[in-house]
Amino acid sequence: MAQEEFEQAVKLEVEARVREGVKAVLEEVLQEEMSEHLNADYRELTPTRKGERNGYYQRNLVTPAGKIERLEVPRDREGEFVTEIFERYKRITGSVEEAVLEMYLSGVSTRKIAGVTAALSKVKIGKDTVSRIARRLEEKQKAWRERPLEKEYPYLYLDATYLKVNWGGSATNLALLVAVGVDEEGFREVLAVEVAGGEKSAAYASLLRGLVDRGLCGVRLVISDDHEGIKAAVAGELPGVDWQRCVVHFMRNVLSHVPASAMTEVAEDLKAIFKVRREKTARVLTEEFVELHGERFAKAVSVFEAGIGSALTYLRYPGSHHARIRTTNVLERLFKEVKRRTKVVGVFPNETSASTLATEIVLRSSEEWALKRYLTMDALKATEKPNPQLSRR
Repeated sequence: MAQEEFEQAVKLEVEARVREGVKAVLEEVLQEEMSEHLNADYRELTPTRKGERNGYYQRNLVTPAGKIERLEVPRDREGEFVTEIFERYKRITGSVEEAVLEMYLSGVSTRKIAGVTAALSKVKIGKDTVSRIARRLEEKQKAWRERPLEKEYPYLYLDATYLKVNWGGSATNLALLVAVGVDEEGFREVLAVEVAGGEKSAAYASLLRGLVDRGLCGVRLVISDDHEGIKAAVAGELPGVDWQRCVVHFMRNVLSHVPASAMTEVAEDLKAIFKVRREKTARVLTEEFVELHGERFAKAVSVFEAGIGSALTYLRYPGSHHARIRTTNVLERLFKEVKRRTKVVGVFPNETSASTLATEIVLRSSEEWALKRYLTMDALKATEKPNPQLSRR
């Protein structure tokens, strides 16, 4: 027995050293890729240099040598560097483990899972492995949910989608609440994913309170649809922060009261308002819209007048940011992927299974965000203003 334990310890030590060696090689390759991207080595000044390095972010990577943890990936100041390494080493967890988790959560027997995974990876995965994969994902997500937030996030997006969960023998809707922030350097990051019985203000207040407790600060603008629960939670947990009503949702609300025969005409007039960059010009177009359509479409114009103020909040911010801070499109893309991937499950057996799979899909769908800057924040920094949220740190 002692001999077996010794041999196992030696094996583990060798594997660890191999992974360390692979990690060192990969990080060297990443540095070479960055030098090629910038056309200059570290701290090298050349006439043809195309940018500057901007620190690192860490990422795990599964390779034939095993899982490489905390691989340091260089980042350039403009956020344009993209490495080819991650295409060469497709994460095993992105295929096999994800397939296992989806099948497990949807009630597929371990025998069938073993057959499918054997076809996918030539490795038969049994009951214990399935449970271990699910447990490891839950533990990883718990650590992610509790991680401290050490940056400022001037922009915060909030929204929810729904999943069907078995509750007392019947299917019921479970809200999946997601918060995405744009940090002080202009990179997007999923900050929270939570499930709730509904989109009540208490659920959003709990989500925001949790973010603040973890260190959320610097928020200047929250972008969401016109949900009373979100607005109440923002007012209570992030006092003094501006609120932007999603323009896409707002236009849909207005157009829902316009007959199909006039839909195109009214839609074009609405779009014209949101194409301008100056608040003064937008206000003039707003008045023209009311005057032009007020008599024909009284209900639509009433909805328009009630919501246009919050739909134009983004105009107080840099023009280069308008296209990305006036809608919740960044969240809609995540939700589309969640829906696509959970469609095969149908009704989840319980809340935990729904939360685990949906959270994993959101996190994996947003992995590449760290590779490319979403917004250039210099213009926003030049317009800093006193704000209770800004002084929380």
